[in-house]
Amino acid sequence: MGKNDEFFYQDHIGEIIKRSEEEGAFDNLKGKGKPLNLDGDLTYNPDALVNKVMKNNNILPPWIQMDKEIEKLKEELSAYTSEYNIRKTVDEINKKIFNYNLSCPPTAQKRKVKLEDYLKEK
Repeated sequence: MGKNDEFFYQDHIGEIIKRSEEEGAFDNLKGKGKPLNLDGDLTYNPDALVNKVMKNNNILPPWIQMDKEIEKLKEELSAYTSEYNIRKTVDEINKKIFNYNLSCPPTAQKRKVKLEDYLKEK
């Protein structure tokens, strides 16, 4: 190419689309159909979808159900006076906490209950 030669780029696809628009090829597409009802968050998030479906159907995730069971056992534990019952319940709570921690989000994990904390109180 010489110094005075100009480079010319022609967008063939753009020209075809422009010509088709002018000829009315896309007129039948305007205003047809229903608008999509999309959530504000368009990212792919399977956990959010599962949680939404479960919430809409009044179903608790298993880890939330386990949390309720753990809290109930802790309430019962505070009423026990027998060392046997305390030991047995602490062991049961810690087993549930172990399973709970495997299934819940990392930010919701719990610490195990210390037997010493309940034996000292009695």
